[in-house]
Order: sequence, then structure tokens, then C-alpha cells
Amino acid sequence: MDHVGLCPADFDASLRFYVEGIGLEVIFDVTLDMDMTDFLGVSTEKVRTLFLGDPSKPGVTRLELLDLYNGESAKERAGDGLPHRGLTLISFQVPVEATLARLAGLRLGGTPRKIPARKGFAATVTDPDGVMVELVDAPVSFG
Repeated sequence: MDHVGLCPADFDASLRFYVEGIGLEVIFDVTLDMDMTDFLGVSTEKVRTLFLGDPSKPGVTRLELLDLYNGESAKERAGDGLPHRGLTLISFQVPVEATLARLAGLRLGGTPRKIPARKGFAATVTDPDGVMVELVDAPVSFG
């Protein structure tokens, strides 16, 4: 997978959650004067696209935050942080305890839900738009 894209209602709150809380780094940030109707099916005059990830691992999936500058994302109902039809969660391999501590210090993520995992444990938190975010200490393995 190349990347996952999110259109947050509050771009700055989401950027803070994913950078300061989860620990991702800004890889690319550009604002384009562009109508995205033909590509996204939404009319825009400009669009900001910001990619987050780990610059030392260029082949690893990244997260794209999109600001379409049309105000529509802010009008939509936020998710409830629970599984639902469509995109259910975004998972990150991070030091879970340290990440949960950072999020708590930032007052982001809500109350974590934790389960033991094969190595360490896993937890889920909620981003500012109500998207469930899974944190795992080690890669998920099947076998």
C-alpha cells in the first residue's frame, strides 16, 4: 500500500495528533491551486496535501492529510472511534507505552483500549476526527 488519505475537519488538530502524538514526521507539504473535481469528485480552488511517515523508510506506507479548503469536511459528522463500514482503523508500529504517554500529555486520543499481543501489547485510540488508530509494538504476524 502506498498511502492512506484523510480529510480532517481540523487540519491543525490532526497534524498535532499524528506528529506530536503518534510520532510521524512531515515528508511533503504543498498547497496547489487546483480544481480536484475530475480526480476526487469534489470541486476545489486549491488543495493542501501533506504526507506523514518515516523519512528513513521511504517504501513504508504513509498518511496523507488533505485540506480541500471547501469547508465540507468540517460539516460532516465525526466518527465515533469504533469499527464501521469503510475504513475501520489505521495501524502504526510504534513504542506503544511511550506513544500513549505522549498522547495523554497532549490530551489527545481519548481513553486507550489495550489488549496483550504476541510481543508487548496493542492499543487503540481515536484521532480528532473519530478515526480508530491502532498502535502495535511489533509487526502483526500470522503464524
